[in-house]
Amino acid sequence: MPTAAELVDRLTTTVPDFPEPGVLFRDLTPTLADAEGLRAITDELTAAFAGAFDLVAGIEARGFLLAAAAAYASGTGVVAVRKAGKLPPRTLVEHYELEYGAAALEIRAEQLAPGTRVLVLDDVLATGGTVDATCTLLERAGATVTGIGVVLELEGLPGRARLAGRRVHAVRTV
Repeated sequence: MPTAAELVDRLTTTVPDFPEPGVLFRDLTPTLADAEGLRAITDELTAAFAGAFDLVAGIEARGFLLAAAAAYASGTGVVAVRKAGKLPPRTLVEHYELEYGAAALEIRAEQLAPGTRVLVLDDVLATGGTVDATCTLLERAGATVTGIGVVLELEGLPGRARLAGRRVHAVRTV
């Protein structure tokens, strides 16, 4: 039986020069579309943080898929961390800088009870800006971020360093 990392290696598509020249895009959608791949990734991410979370937060958009699967597998709930302007009023917003501009993330303010232990999931960890902003947003809402799980971590980029002091688990580092 292949490991989650082996399935990620086998099923992930690499697209050169997307979305711009010089970028090597790692497309995980074929991996998530594969039943064995999705199950293996979900099992590994939930096992890495077993017993340490009450809720799973998924970052728009592929993080939603991972978070929903992990929440179902672990018997917890899921919260969607959305791009700005996608949720009805009474949201908490976190603005942050990207390497190519600025962005903002939102959650519904009433979704999290104070002290809720949250596992944050996303597809790829690169510079860490989006994941860091997500953690800040959840903590502003009163939650405790107990872990961060990603399918791919890109070596040579500052993602893990930016998240120093936080528990991070990557299924595969490339």
